[in-house]
Amino acid sequence: MPASDQPQRSQPIEVVLATGNPHKVDELRAIFAASNAGVRVVGLSDLPGHPFPEPQETGTTFEQNAAIKALAYANATGRLCLADDSGLEIDALSGRPGVISSHYCTDGREESMDRQTRDAANNARVLKELDGVPPQLRTARFVCVMALARPGLLIARSRGTFEGRVGIPPAVPAGANGFGYDPLFLAAPEFARTGAQLSPEEKNARSHRAAAARRMAAQIALLYAGRAQ
Repeated sequence: MPASDQPQRSQPIEVVLATGNPHKVDELRAIFAASNAGVRVVGLSDLPGHPFPEPQETGTTFEQNAAIKALAYANATGRLCLADDSGLEIDALSGRPGVISSHYCTDGREESMDRQTRDAANNARVLKELDGVPPQLRTARFVCVMALARPGLLIARSRGTFEGRVGIPPAVPAGANGFGYDPLFLAAPEFARTGAQLSPEEKNARSHRAAAARRMAAQIALLYAGRAQ
């Protein structure tokens, strides 16, 4: 568009990221900065009143859970809030673990278990359930859905995917750069390296979260320019 038609922003629009994970805040801050959408990301821990009550994620889809979190934290903070819900869908398992990806080993129940132990147990269950399934039928994808809300109103949603397949032991688990299911997930189209073997820069360029964030950044830019509601 011509320079005269570019939206003029005297100050960036501030978006609260509904997570207590500082690494996720840093990652999305960098993605939004690179998008030039005029967005400044802050974490919940940056706000007075922290910690805020955590909502119950009772949805059966990523879209529902992202919306639940975005609306809950927007209402609690009185601010524009962005939330995401993500997980792994495996075709041979009818889309499982899906929305219970982070607690698959306990069928979605939140038990007292540290992250490293839980990740190992989740991975072990996936590999056991896929035992005997050939490589070409182990297709899977990471999914990330983001929801943006102001108090009382959901105003935007985006979705990103990262295609691949689950490897077969002893080739997996492999890699030290990721977490969760990354050490099992062979990234398409090469299927040569797991998500945990990709560099942070490669993963940020290709990941489901980065794709969803870039799409959300474009929507926020339109919202801020008054061209979308």
